[in-house]
Amino acid sequence: MTSHIPIIAIDGPSASGKGTVAKLVAEKLNFHYLDSGSIYRTIAYAGRLQNIPLNNEALLLKVLEKANLSFKNDHILLNGKDVSEAIRSEESGRGASEVAVHRALREAILGFQRSFEKSPGLVAEGRDMTSVVFPHAGIKIFLTASAQIRAERRYKQLISKGNPANMASVLSEIILRDERDLQREISPLLKTKDAIEIDTDTLSISDAVDNITHLFSLKSQTS
Repeated sequence: MTSHIPIIAIDGPSASGKGTVAKLVAEKLNFHYLDSGSIYRTIAYAGRLQNIPLNNEALLLKVLEKANLSFKNDHILLNGKDVSEAIRSEESGRGASEVAVHRALREAILGFQRSFEKSPGLVAEGRDMTSVVFPHAGIKIFLTASAQIRAERRYKQLISKGNPANMASVLSEIILRDERDLQREISPLLKTKDAIEIDTDTLSISDAVDNITHLFSLKSQTS
């Protein structure tokens, strides 16, 4: 697949900062933004509302078929209801990781994800944006950080939102999600050969954003 529309694809593990970075890059370039993880979170959320086990792929597919999922001004709507905050819970995060292992489910949302590829450009973030969804992306980034640093960020984020959190539990959950993402048979998290790795252990969000927009500027000048 080839496209004249510029795409910046960003992959990385949980709590690596890719969501914040991707959104800021999109705002800076005035590009469209795709948070692919929110799709899986919404499917998990919808499944739980109907008491569907998240390991039941067939029933989850039926949920997806009947669901009206849309993005509007940074809000995620499920059947017309804004679920943007509801899907940001740790439970929905765990659920997203569980439903993401289903091959048919991933294939079913592929077209929806690719529909975000529109002018003037797209910044897409997730686990398989560079490898599966947008392998033709002009710029591929693998944003990472140590499990400890990511757990500290997630812990602070939860506390700041008034959610109860335990540092040891958050770290354990980060490690568990890493294992699930890296070891799943379908579209595992990986750094593609043509992706540029950015480690945010000691790098600020603004510096990461500047690095990526600079890469885009250089790419635009040479293409």
